Amino acid sequence: MDTTQRPYETTVIVNASLDDAQIESVIGRIQETIAKNGGSILALNKWGRKRLAYPINKKTNGFYVNIEFTAPPSILSILERSYHLDEMVLRYLTIVLDAKAIAARKAAPAEPAVAEEPAATVPAREPLFREPDKTIQES
Repeated sequence: MDTTQRPYETTVIVNASLDDAQIESVIGRIQETIAKNGGSILALNKWGRKRLAYPINKKTNGFYVNIEFTAPPSILSILERSYHLDEMVLRYLTIVLDAKAIAARKAAPAEPAVAEEPAATVPAREPLFREPDKTIQES
């Protein structure tokens, strides 16, 4: 068994029609699978419910979850098998992070929180038609 740890990133689309508790249980099972097989989770990003670009299994919305972790290479087959067997997981993608991607993440400054800007006011325009002058008396 290979004991070297490699950095991975997995993105999972979970069925969005599930309750929040059910979605959390799916995420918990994924974390448990990683931890049981010698991995450690670095970051868990819940992107939330989003509309899918195309229907998957007649579903139009999905709950996106992104997990960054380090683990031995043997975990990939175990993790992908658990994704495949879980009916609540619509799609998944797991990639190995290369050194350039890790260096770019460390070099990039953290994104500042985006403050909502006040709504821009629309400049007033002159009307196209003016009302006729009431000062002229009709004969």
